[in-house]
Amino acid sequence: MSGGVDSSVAAYLLKEQGYEVTGLFMSLGACLERLAPRRKACCSVFDAQDARKVADHLDIKFSILDFKKDFGYLIDYFCSEYDQGRTPNPCIRCNQYLKFGKLMEYADKLGADYIATGHYARITTPKSIRSNNPLAPFNKGELGGKVPLNKGGLRGLYLLKKGLDSTKDQSYVLFTLTQKQLARIIFPLGELTKTEVRKIAHKIDLPVKNKPESQDVCFVPSSGYQDLLKERIPKRLKQGTVKDASGKIIGRHDGYQLFTIGQRRGLKIALGKPAYVSKIIPKTNTVILGDREDVLHTTFVADEINWIDTGINLLKTFDLEIKIRYLHKQAKARITRTGNSVRVVFKQPQFAITPGQAAVFYKGDIVLGGGWIRKILDK
Repeated sequence: MSGGVDSSVAAYLLKEQGYEVTGLFMSLGACLERLAPRRKACCSVFDAQDARKVADHLDIKFSILDFKKDFGYLIDYFCSEYDQGRTPNPCIRCNQYLKFGKLMEYADKLGADYIATGHYARITTPKSIRSNNPLAPFNKGELGGKVPLNKGGLRGLYLLKKGLDSTKDQSYVLFTLTQKQLARIIFPLGELTKTEVRKIAHKIDLPVKNKPESQDVCFVPSSGYQDLLKERIPKRLKQGTVKDASGKIIGRHDGYQLFTIGQRRGLKIALGKPAYVSKIIPKTNTVILGDREDVLHTTFVADEINWIDTGINLLKTFDLEIKIRYLHKQAKARITRTGNSVRVVFKQPQFAITPGQAAVFYKGDIVLGGGWIRKILDK
């Protein structure tokens, strides 16, 4: 329970369905003092208070988990990615490492059967093999291939699908989930719209029924991620050159770590036309600016691949749709597997393919897997 509307309604729905519900709030420590005046980020001290109020309102058990030490890993990851010229996605890493990692370990200690969150996503089994038993055994996934045994010892495949509300779908940030984890996760809001969730919150008079959504990365100050980097890795930030696409020096910067691919604002260089960060070169401490066309690419390599549909492991080359950012529209691409990495070639050039961001693979509304963008190959 984050103290927001979504997780609060999720807890209510589970209780209504007959589950014995225990609310857990992850105290991350690092963000509490920094975020005292901010209400658009998660995990603040105010959120902990709100989560407890909701638990009291629903008459469910509630505990605060101290994840301060574990959370340090995420901040280190965040800074390290920028230091390597990449743009991190801490929310996905948080899901992978904390929400469905450390939190699941804690659930095991409690003897809990499931973990539930307020994510807008769905978990199903293929309709072709679904029966009254959601764990009905089968031999092949929708794309073919053997699948692992699930928690119950049956051979079955869980599908991660987009949330019904396309404007709130969060499947992109869940691509790291495994079959073992999906067998023990419930997303109560997957079949609901945000409007419906708000109506439920008002109907049962939740203390947070009018609370605005959290939108910011919890440990990043309101002034921007650049200030966090200046605080955490000041000695790594050094002045360097800014060049245009032809290699001409057109300015100076205070650290390549303060830029991201596709960035247009805050460049502090007037060229008389729109300019975008097209390349970041840590080795030479150089930032390259170009036209919008210079930020359009088709081909990249991704690694740390997680296939939710394990039948994919039998295929070498295939066509899918891919999202390279949370708000990116799915685009058709061809994937070629090489070990635990893939080469991706889009049918049409895409804007700002960014190393460090996630590439998530879809077949319609089904998430087949994903990985981390490491290198752009064309241009």
